[in-house]
Amino acid sequence: MFKALLLTKSDDGKLSCAVTDLDESQLPAGEVLVQVAYSTLNYKDGLAITGHAPVVRSYPMVPGIDFAGTVLESSDARYQRGDAVLLNGWGVGEGHWGGLAQRARVKADWLVPLPAGLTLQQTMALGTAGYTAMLCVMALRGQGVTPERGPVLVTGGNGGVGSIAIALLSRLGFTVHASTGRMNEADHLRALGAAELVDRAVLNAPGKPLQKERWAAAVDSVGSHTLVNVCASLRYGGVVAACGLAQGMDFPATMAPFILRGVTLAGVDSVMAPYARRVQAWSRLAAELPADVLARNTRTIGLADAPAVAAQLLAGQVRGRVVVDVNG
Repeated sequence: MFKALLLTKSDDGKLSCAVTDLDESQLPAGEVLVQVAYSTLNYKDGLAITGHAPVVRSYPMVPGIDFAGTVLESSDARYQRGDAVLLNGWGVGEGHWGGLAQRARVKADWLVPLPAGLTLQQTMALGTAGYTAMLCVMALRGQGVTPERGPVLVTGGNGGVGSIAIALLSRLGFTVHASTGRMNEADHLRALGAAELVDRAVLNAPGKPLQKERWAAAVDSVGSHTLVNVCASLRYGGVVAACGLAQGMDFPATMAPFILRGVTLAGVDSVMAPYARRVQAWSRLAAELPADVLARNTRTIGLADAPAVAAQLLAGQVRGRVVVDVNG
């Protein structure tokens, strides 16, 4: 038996969420059984746990789109008992039972070995948010963005993706501007590496198709009008790595930034990214983000605390990253 956060839905559509004792025989199919040590709360987990958006595709469901732990059993030769592994994405926590539990059974193809230089807890202090932030940084660098081209904007600066993106970019020599709706967190954002703060209200309402050229590039996890205004404010040849939709999945834009300023909109997907890119991203995270920065940006909670903190996350009341100790 093991403990898990289990989501159920009644015939009348009422969602319930509770820590429940489950048997290993109830786990879905997969080649690898993992003793989970840590999971985390991401925006998508918040949506699943609160039911604010239909991200869960079947019930009952164990949420948690990522986890880190140790292999207990494996029918795949790539993994042996005792191997330390982590997982991000692949529909785990949406269509396949996820990481907010003490056990998980998954496909071997979904796993990545623990990167050298990181502990299991540190990988979840990064989590899918940190991994996605690195994918965004890799996308910008792949488009030729360098510090000499000018400042880079990071939207959702206090969120998981935003906070890690600020830290990564500043340590690569970029001048980072951070957009946030919580200007009272200025000291925290500057400690991460933000040189200038931008009030979220400047970006989240409808704006002109072309605006003053401010940024050479951007990392956006917000979408909707924010992403439109970011594109309209990029310098000639600017690039935005778009990875989220906290404000909305709509994009009410014009073609003006793309055909008059040569702006590039680079979509970043973390869910189905191929194995080689995942390994590259995690290796770079291990090498480029100091442990003290990670510690300052992270807090740890227990499994029973996850529902309340998930609601706080969606309300914009959570700073940085939240690690869930599933055995705590």
